[in-house]
Amino acid sequence: FLSLQVHEYLSLSFTPSNNAFASGFFSLTGLHGMHVFVGATLLAIAFIRACRGHYSGAEHIGLEVTGLYWHFVDVVWILLYTVVYLL
Repeated sequence: FLSLQVHEYLSLSFTPSNNAFASGFFSLTGLHGMHVFVGATLLAIAFIRACRGHYSGAEHIGLEVTGLYWHFVDVVWILLYTVVYLL
């Protein structure tokens, strides 16, 4: 996703200073990209911790919170995609 976002930014014919839509587009998609990066980092950390046996049936709050954060990022993308790309 992040590499496609960078590719899209480089191929666009407008910049954030062109108009309100462009400014909003870069702000919204950039903020979402930052959240994707944070979520992917948290997932990588959770995976490493799982491989090291840090989670059990009773102690898995870090994994659960990471999953909830990632689902939040997914839901935001569905809304963002609808508003920015489809409307």
